[in-house]
Formats: sequence, C-alpha cells, structure tokens
Amino acid sequence: MQKKMNKKERVEFIQNTLNALYPETPIPLLHKDAYTLLIAVLLSAQCTDERVNKITPLLFELADNPYDMAQLSVEHIKEIIRPCGLSPRKSVAISELSKILIEKHQGQVPQDFALLEELPGVGHKTASVVMSQAFGVPAFPVDTHIHRLAQRWKLTNGKNVEQTEKDLKRLFKKEVWNKLHLQIIFYGREFCPARGHDVEKCIICKTIL
Repeated sequence: MQKKMNKKERVEFIQNTLNALYPETPIPLLHKDAYTLLIAVLLSAQCTDERVNKITPLLFELADNPYDMAQLSVEHIKEIIRPCGLSPRKSVAISELSKILIEKHQGQVPQDFALLEELPGVGHKTASVVMSQAFGVPAFPVDTHIHRLAQRWKLTNGKNVEQTEKDLKRLFKKEVWNKLHLQIIFYGREFCPARGHDVEKCIICKTIL
C-alpha cells in the first residue's frame, strides 16, 4: 500500500502537477490595463468570468478609464452590468471608485494594497488580483474556489479565506504565488469541481489523499 505523503511532499507534488498542466497562465478576465482589470475583478464577485467577459466589452466601449466612467450615470452603468448580478451595489462602487481615482490618484490605479482596499467595492481579494496581475507584486488572492481546494488537499484547516491565504503563503515560495493562484483556479474548474468530483480523473486528489 502506498505510503501517505507528508505536507511537504504534497506541496511539491501539487506544484509540479500544476506546472506540467498549466505552464502558461493567461488571466481569465479580459482587460487592457490596471483600471480595466480592477473593474473586471470587481464585476466577477459572485459571477462567472465567462459572463463578465461578455459584459466588459460593452462597458469599456463607453468608458475604459476613470474619466469617462465618472461621466456615466450610475443608472447607465447598472443597466449594462445587470447580467453580472449585484448590479445596484457594483454600479455605485464603479462610479465612486472612478471619481476617487481622479480626485486622489491622478486617474491612476494605486500600486498599494491599503490604498486599493480603501476604494469602494474593493476587498482584499480584488486588491490582491490587481497587485499580482497588473503590477507583478507577489500576492496570493484566495477566493472560495482556492479556499475549497486548499482544504480538500489538506493544505489548510483554515475556517476562512484569510487563514487559508496565510497558510498557502507559508507553504509556497513567494515567486510562484502570482502564477499558482491562477493554476489552482484552472485545475479546480477542469478536474476538481465542488460538485460531481471524480477522484479517478483528478490526479492530485487521487495521488495525495
């Protein structure tokens, strides 16, 4: 019978498997700069990337920068983004944060966790995605999917995403964080879903658990 892997061996196996499967990690959300990425990530809360990618071209055609976005009414933004869900809250956040970027940051998205998290509708996960993917700063954005897989793979017993983020940062080297968080998302979608999970088709679960 195969000996159970310890945590260090599990971490190594997971990283090697993900690197082999996903050597390239394109960002799933359509964007062209830090501002459009910020808006796309904000819209992706409780919404699929696929749906966001259908909506953002319509929105960015009208306004792909804070100056143009600030000119649109909240009502107009809300109508465009309605299919993404939570549109009343998200439309207000998009309008407000665009005005704050103009007033406080010369229309630029700040390269700073604390300043990003001060913006309406921007939590720690959104700030982490922008810092890692727009600015290349090491961050480990943990959403509910990564939280679920980290628990399933026994990398954390964290009861919340904050604890899971700390545990994953401790287990994996800083230089792989930005790529790894996307690799885990891709793997979860393809092989390790929440429902209908087939362990035989899931090489990581089949090997490490």
